[in-house]
Amino acid sequence: MTQLLDSRTSQNASFASSLGAPFPAILSPQLYGQVGLNIVRPAVNIRVEFFTTVTVLQPAGTPPTGIFVIIVRGTTTTDPIIYSALEVSLPSNTNEQVLPITVIGSDFNVPAPANNELIYSAFVSTTTLGPVRIGPESFTVTAYSD
Repeated sequence: MTQLLDSRTSQNASFASSLGAPFPAILSPQLYGQVGLNIVRPAVNIRVEFFTTVTVLQPAGTPPTGIFVIIVRGTTTTDPIIYSALEVSLPSNTNEQVLPITVIGSDFNVPAPANNELIYSAFVSTTTLGPVRIGPESFTVTAYSD
């Protein structure tokens, strides 16, 4: 029988346009969500499901931009990447573009942590300067075993 181990949400910005965080450099991952799950007495198979939303504003006149989202099992971008997504925006000379990116993914056959804690982190980066993180930003992670 499936057992819910833990579920947590990292809510960085709850509303549209509640942030104004420019990207400091090209392809410089910015942390926008991180959760630690309590994994106590799991059964043999651990699986983790997550969903996340990050919203980026691309100003008018910005060239085509790639927006990368990566999810890692750990706290830094050098930890194992378990999911990555790429959104490519088209240029617009006259209008700014609001780019909400929502992804759903999973991590299967997760090793049981020795310290009973699994940490997952969400990062976002862009291929051009100019885009701004504006919110909402949310990261929810749930662990199960069976």
